[in-house]
Order: sequence, then C-alpha cells, then structure tokens
Amino acid sequence: MIRKKLMMGSASLAAALTLAACGGEEADNSAAPEEQSETTNEAGKVLEEIDDPEEREESDDHGGMDHSSDGEVPDELMEAANPTYAVGDKATIQADHMPGMDGATATIAGAYDTTAYSVSYTPTDGGEPVEDHKWVIHEELADAADAPYAEGDAVTLDADHMEGMKGASAAIDTVEETTVYMVDFENTETGDPVTNHKWVTESELTSD
Repeated sequence: MIRKKLMMGSASLAAALTLAACGGEEADNSAAPEEQSETTNEAGKVLEEIDDPEEREESDDHGGMDHSSDGEVPDELMEAANPTYAVGDKATIQADHMPGMDGATATIAGAYDTTAYSVSYTPTDGGEPVEDHKWVIHEELADAADAPYAEGDAVTLDADHMEGMKGASAAIDTVEETTVYMVDFENTETGDPVTNHKWVTESELTSD
C-alpha cells in the first residue's frame, strides 16, 4: 500500500514538473523581443519625407534661388578630354531645372566627364523637400565610393547649389554617366544673368 502511494506521488510530481517546463517555454517565447519591427533605410526615409502631395507641389520650384556659382569645382573632377561643346561654345539649353532656363542660349564655362545624379532630399535649413533635383555629380557627394551609385541608394550631399543642400541626406533617383557642363546664360523670363550654373548634361544641350 505504501509502495502504491509512493508510485502515485512520483507520477504526480513528474506531471507537475512537465507542466512547469512547458509553462516556462511559453513564457520565454512570449517575452522574446519583437523581431518584425519596421526598419527603413536612409533613402527610404528621404523619399517618405517628400511623399506629401502638398509639399511636392513646391518641391521643384527653385525660381527664387540664385543659380549662379563661384565656378569652383571639386579637385578630383576631370575635365572632359573631347567634349561635344568646348569652353566658349554656344548651345541652346533644353532643360527646365528652373524657370527661364529652357530655350536659353548658353555659353559653355566648363565641361567635365563624370556621373550625374538626380536626387531627392530634405534641406537642412527646414525648407520644403526637393524631389528629382538635377544635377548633383559624383564628386559632390560626401565620402563618395569609387564606383557610381545606383537608383535608390542613400547618399549625403556635399554640394551647395542651393540653400540647405550641403549636408542633406538624399536618395538617388536617376543615374547618368555623361559629360556635364557649367554654363552661363540669360534667364529668358527675367533677363537676369546666370553665371557658372551647375549643371546641364550633354543631352540637355543642342547646337544653335
């Protein structure tokens, strides 16, 4: 009789231990950290910031900006060996990066072989997000890799073509290996001179 009670007690103890072990596993699983939390890369963050229709309406309006520059270029930027348009040549601009640009007669101030990017970014000065800005060249990216970037890559801008651009995080929209030109022209809407404008690409110029 005593042996029977001992056997029943042992069986109850084993069952209790088994249930406790199972309960512990469930508790561990329920306490595990959430592994499916949403993560977004830097390029995605930039695109999300400008994905507001009201903000996008103003994102490409650079009419109030001075698109002239001091003509300085990065030391590592290579002059084009045999550009279609040489320094001093005239060409017609077929691009509308800014009001009064399309159709203007340009004088070539510089020609360089590089990779040109259109980029979307949020200015560091709190200005409206900018979408598809043309152009920033490879040598104007902070800590740029040797190889060209691809569409969707996240970069940091080192160019200062516009207020709030330098130091801004950006997403690459398009990539074009080409000759870029620095140009002088007269704004067709205001008559104001624009000097050393950066940049127009080979495909955005036509011969007079």
